[in-house]
Amino acid sequence: MEQPAVDRVELLAGRRFDLLVIGGGIVGAGIAEAATAHGLDVALVERGDFAGATSSASSKLIHGGLRYLQMGDVRLVREAHQERRALMNVVAPHLVHRLPFVFPLYENGPHRPWVVRTGVLLYSALARARLNGRVSERRALRLVPELRTEGLHSSALYADAWTNDGRLTIANVRAAADRGAVVLNYAEVTAVDAAGAEVAVDGESVRVDARAIVNATGPWLDRVRRFEDPGAAPSIRLSKGVHVVVDGGDGWGAALTIPHDRVRVSFAIPWEGKLLLGTTDTLHDGEPEDLAVTDEDVRTILTEASVAVRELGPVRATFCGLRVLPGGPGATANARRETVYTNGPAGMLSVAGGKLTTYRRIALEALRHLGVRNLDRRPRPLPGAEGLARIDWPVELDPATRSHLLHLYGSLATEVVAPAREDPSLLEPIVPGRPDLRAQERYAREREWARTDEDVRRRRTTAWLAGLDSGHASEVHTADRAARA
Repeated sequence: MEQPAVDRVELLAGRRFDLLVIGGGIVGAGIAEAATAHGLDVALVERGDFAGATSSASSKLIHGGLRYLQMGDVRLVREAHQERRALMNVVAPHLVHRLPFVFPLYENGPHRPWVVRTGVLLYSALARARLNGRVSERRALRLVPELRTEGLHSSALYADAWTNDGRLTIANVRAAADRGAVVLNYAEVTAVDAAGAEVAVDGESVRVDARAIVNATGPWLDRVRRFEDPGAAPSIRLSKGVHVVVDGGDGWGAALTIPHDRVRVSFAIPWEGKLLLGTTDTLHDGEPEDLAVTDEDVRTILTEASVAVRELGPVRATFCGLRVLPGGPGATANARRETVYTNGPAGMLSVAGGKLTTYRRIALEALRHLGVRNLDRRPRPLPGAEGLARIDWPVELDPATRSHLLHLYGSLATEVVAPAREDPSLLEPIVPGRPDLRAQERYAREREWARTDEDVRRRRTTAWLAGLDSGHASEVHTADRAARA
């Protein structure tokens, strides 16, 4: 539960932790969750909001990465599929849902149809999915009514999954906190040494003593490394990813995977009553804070989507951000999505790169690097993941609202709306046009560390989508919306 400001300072200053995790995205939250499950006393600090960067601005996919087969990374695809199954079946079945994908093959496209069909069959075998690699045009149109059929040679079908990335991150933070971790957002590390760190919290500088430190700050990884070693050389590259939200997606039973060259694909994903398009994959040379969506980015995404989508509705929102890739030459689209673990001179472990899908494996590997023994690799249910078969609602709700709450909170949904028995006004919408309730805002502030309206609307609910029907695009163009595909 949210603590008063003075308690936030005292919680950090009052003891020596086994582990200090810097960075409250999915990797940092996953490490904190895994560490507490193995009995460690953990502090997790994030300079902005939890999930405020990469982990709330992805393509919303839990996927094996079909194109990684093209790059020859069968191991990564196999591991990602294993994690996808674990997330869907055990860890967060309320947040991670199966989604079919249609892969259209056009006569002038970059791939030979037999190559794609073979790849899809291999991909489906690794996924343990029973799917026909080839589907008729009629079936493809039933799944994607707006599919462009001019020049269509054939279509392949496979399955992955989608999630609410921000809430998946919050659920990991909640799991760590439930086991006793001290978790603070809006708490910025300003110095690091072998015995701990200095953290700025609510206008005060707090000394945090810790036996071990993990740097999981994504695009800011090298900046934090230089607290420990001012001469540290750059270790990562940043790839800019842009997404566009347009009207559409009604009646879609599948997403689209759209090929553009022998490596790159983009997606058109039915999502929260809209259509999510993207993403780009270009090198970002500046500081994370310099990131911005350009008109050219939007034109590129719309042009690429129109390869396979007949009609696109008006642009309602854009967001962009940064993927963390290992340093090296070559185009970012060709870079391996691997995770790199490095130790600094004072012992801080920095964790760079990886995928949203494999965050649990990344966390366990980080614990192995820290010397934690007897690692339990079995998937653990996150808060809300159990008890889904029978939900006793404390108040009357329409089916659409119940479904929405179950997706975001799982079995904790009853806890969210329980105060509405005494205060029926909490059943009113946060904003008109969305199913999110005022009870969710209260819960976000009291139980999920939300401190601003944006924390509530963008990362703990879907209320930010309500304003998109006004015709004004909501452009988000800072590094606090970093994207990972």
